[in-house]
Amino acid sequence: MGGFLGDGYLWIKALHIMSVISWMAGLFYLPRIFVYHTQVPVGSERSEIFKIMERKLFRFIMNPAMMASWIFGILLVLNIEAHTDGWFHGKFTLLIALTIFHEIAGKWMKAFQADKNTRSERFYRYANEIPTILMILIVILVVVKPF
Repeated sequence: MGGFLGDGYLWIKALHIMSVISWMAGLFYLPRIFVYHTQVPVGSERSEIFKIMERKLFRFIMNPAMMASWIFGILLVLNIEAHTDGWFHGKFTLLIALTIFHEIAGKWMKAFQADKNTRSERFYRYANEIPTILMILIVILVVVKPF
């Protein structure tokens, strides 16, 4: 493969895929934990366990995986000069939306941490679908490259 990464391109691509899988797993799971967290009384032992699960998932898996996804993705884009392709602009827009969702989920987590969640179980069930939809659209753009 050409580009400045040379033979390292496939290693960077593998690392990018692994980090994206880890990030997406967290984005799928955190809102699901919120659904269960809304079902328990504030201050209960179960609520405190959910707080620990949410915090550790966000800080130790989701944040590092998101950062790695961005770093490895930028290296790949620069290496193959994808930033000039139409499909990449669509993907990049959806990636920004996914990153915004990540940050919003972090704010929801902080509300739970402070026992100040005001959103319903139903809200989090719907929110849980957002990363799925974004992921589907991103994969289609990257693989099919419709434009």
